[in-house]
Amino acid sequence: MKRIVLITLGFLNLAIGIVGIVVPVLPTTPFVLLAAACFTGSSPHLAHRLESSKLLGTYLRNWRTNEGVPVKTKRRAILWLWVSLITSALIVRILLVYGILLLVGIGVTIHLLTLKTKEPEIEILTPTGNDPTDA
Repeated sequence: MKRIVLITLGFLNLAIGIVGIVVPVLPTTPFVLLAAACFTGSSPHLAHRLESSKLLGTYLRNWRTNEGVPVKTKRRAILWLWVSLITSALIVRILLVYGILLLVGIGVTIHLLTLKTKEPEIEILTPTGNDPTDA
């Protein structure tokens, strides 16, 4: 019974996390982390599939290794945040909502900018242009 509950909660959190990718006020990472925890406690196979995922695996690896968030990801997140907020403001057209969206946008932008930034990986080449680890 516990296994079924954890798998169900894992998929629920995963779905919310995926929605959070496109909805700026819904955080992605906490829900993906909860899904990973649920899957780890119930199905190693599902946990491995989530960690291997092209879409969400990076979130988990960056969090687990405490390496930080790549600059490209931060830029993309901030861009989508503001595109979504501006679109919402244009649709709603209520002054109070404008203020709320602006505060949310500023808060989330500050949060994203203060997250640890992952250093880009540097490729080291020998004078011949070959990777030294190939030897």
